[in-house]
Amino acid sequence: MPRSRRSRAALAAVAACGLLATATACGDTGGLRGAGPTPTAISPVRLWPSLTPASSPAFDIDEVKHEAVKGVAVPGDDIRKVDPVAVVRAEIRANPKDYSGSKAQYRETAARMDDCGAGGDRARCPVLTPYYRDLTGDGHEELTLGFRQLPGPLTAVRVYTVEKHRLVQVMSWEDAVSGVELAGRSLIIRSPSDVAGYDYRLQWTWDPDQKTMLLTHDEMLRTGGSRAPVHPRRPAASPSAEAQ
Repeated sequence: MPRSRRSRAALAAVAACGLLATATACGDTGGLRGAGPTPTAISPVRLWPSLTPASSPAFDIDEVKHEAVKGVAVPGDDIRKVDPVAVVRAEIRANPKDYSGSKAQYRETAARMDDCGAGGDRARCPVLTPYYRDLTGDGHEELTLGFRQLPGPLTAVRVYTVEKHRLVQVMSWEDAVSGVELAGRSLIIRSPSDVAGYDYRLQWTWDPDQKTMLLTHDEMLRTGGSRAPVHPRRPAASPSAEAQ
């Protein structure tokens, strides 16, 4: 039990004893009692100690995302004045292989962008409500943006900041998403797993040295909430990244 909880428990016991003092005595206060057998601590065992440590990654998985968004202005360096629909349109223009043509993977996303403007059917617009929070700790808000990658089940999640009067993308991910959270200076995405009873939980956190949001936690959780052993799920490069 943490120290603060132990203190509160001890104070509660003293108070209860004082209230009952006129009727009975509180015995065995402070006495030691057995808590039963405890498991033996097992130290970690290093496997294959003679194996030469790798000095470079085997795969380029595009973990660091830091690139300026072309064609989108930031009036007064105020990210809340940036048009989220214009940001998604800029990504579509930059990745025509993903969005243009009858065989493009996300062709329906591009087709539905017309519904995001005046007179369109907002229920069909693939761009989701934007959220703003200071994720870098510099006192200025970042933009967290989501949009549906149609016709499939994927949702794209992006984070943008402002640097030198430019809009800069600092995080990119797309998956079948069951929930997205902002917690402190982190972004957390939960996605369904192909293992029954588990979800994936991925967390990105701002890194001031890389000037980007890095994937800092990658694990599987029971859908009931208890934690399971970490199950690596390395992020694949998004189709947008591959097209560039």
